[in-house]
Amino acid sequence: MSTPIYAYGHPILKKKAEPINADYPNLEGFIATMWNTMHRAQGVGLAAPQIGKSIRLFVVDTSPCYILEDESGVHNRIELKSFRQVFINPIMIEESGNYWGYKEGCLSIPDIQETVMRKSNIKISFVDEDFAQHTKSYSGLIARVIQHEYDHLEGNLFTDLISSFKRRLIRGKLSDIANGKCNVDYPMKFKS
Repeated sequence: MSTPIYAYGHPILKKKAEPINADYPNLEGFIATMWNTMHRAQGVGLAAPQIGKSIRLFVVDTSPCYILEDESGVHNRIELKSFRQVFINPIMIEESGNYWGYKEGCLSIPDIQETVMRKSNIKISFVDEDFAQHTKSYSGLIARVIQHEYDHLEGNLFTDLISSFKRRLIRGKLSDIANGKCNVDYPMKFKS
């Protein structure tokens, strides 16, 4: 089963998510819905607020092969190392290394990609779907995907990380998305 993805402009996307415990109702079913929704939309990550639950949970699956554009505008075929993980109640311990720019997109903000500067390495603590505790380090594109999804739990979108000048340039497109004027191959829920 999949569910609509909440579009830019919906208030839940700007709210800081709440931690959950192992007794969260139908957690296994909810995680399955997240995987299905993300795969249907051909994403590599999805946070619970993007499907209407303001809880600290996101999933990442970097196995799809897709085209990415680097900051110089060159399209490169990138196949990320296969990485699949559920992150519950994550805490970002450290972001380190050099800042590097890369064009990011978001299932909640279709048809917009902008270069976002992020640190190259992270260390994050989280529990998995069995509530086993982990503290792990990641780098490169996997770290970037995790940082992007983690931002959703903090109520931040990648458009918050670009310059005010670039935000002004895409203001009209963002307004269109918020008002349901976008064409995607997956169901979306727009602000009421």
